[in-house]
Amino acid sequence: MVSNDQELLGAAALMAFKLNGQFLELAEHLARPVGVTATWWQVLGAVLHTPLTVSAIAREMGITRQAVQRTADVLVGKGLMEYRDNPAHRRAKLVAGTPEGLEAIRAISPHHAVHAAQLADLLGRSEFAAAVATLTKLSEALDALDLEPCAGSAAPVPPSAVD
Repeated sequence: MVSNDQELLGAAALMAFKLNGQFLELAEHLARPVGVTATWWQVLGAVLHTPLTVSAIAREMGITRQAVQRTADVLVGKGLMEYRDNPAHRRAKLVAGTPEGLEAIRAISPHHAVHAAQLADLLGRSEFAAAVATLTKLSEALDALDLEPCAGSAAPVPPSAVD
């Protein structure tokens, strides 16, 4: 049993890291047969319904703009995505899926549906929905955290000192 706030935060973080690994493994399992990676699927999926800027995709996914840019450049090179002019911003192009990219995403859908149904059966649909709601609430709370250094806290340890 977790006994204090710090232990709760640590336990939540460790579980989130484990879940991230599990979701990435599942995503690779689903994407590989159609010739895409989990990362490609993630970026393509972000623009499935509407073109977005690289920055908007990064914000939505909680990853760096640079990582999205590298992936988008690869996908554009492979003909799965394209850059479009953005009427709202001259320099920030919109990223959109091509018909080939959208077809790759659609090809994943049947297996995705099978695994989603299996997971819903294992958890129970209402428990599954409650888990998603709790994860959403946790994400919103993390977004609301004040990440400024705390008054009186120790100076940050340089990464080289941790190794």
